[in-house]
Amino acid sequence: MIPLPPPMRAALDAARDAAAAGEVPVGAALVVAGAIVAVAANAPRALCDPTAHAEMRVIRDAAARLGCERLDDAELWVTLEPCAMCAGAIAHARIGRVYYAAADPKGGAVEHGPRLFGQPTLHHRPEVYAGIGEAEAAGLLRRFFAARR
Repeated sequence: MIPLPPPMRAALDAARDAAAAGEVPVGAALVVAGAIVAVAANAPRALCDPTAHAEMRVIRDAAARLGCERLDDAELWVTLEPCAMCAGAIAHARIGRVYYAAADPKGGAVEHGPRLFGQPTLHHRPEVYAGIGEAEAAGLLRRFFAARR
């Protein structure tokens, strides 16, 4: 078994933390110049904030730490295909690369649904790499939702 890159491992650890807190197990890590700058887990319930997805939280945290709203050349590592809201934030932040683990045929907006990064009117399109850590991320999600049925 090939070890996962450290940013995806950090995102998966954050996803586990989210599940333990009763949140949908999604985690994200943002990397700039090879260093992890921020890690976040889903927290809409805990924060009473429907925008508190892992991607949104990690983008906000990294932008604040770096003192810049543009995260050019940054890499976003996330355990689930981003939704339309998060994909829009990724484009606005000008993130250079997105790596995600599990596909989301129902709520994803990168390779499913609106396929936001393929829209001709979008100002920025990151490089996208899917399937890194997919089995582990999908397993976390399956177990989380199975326990709630």
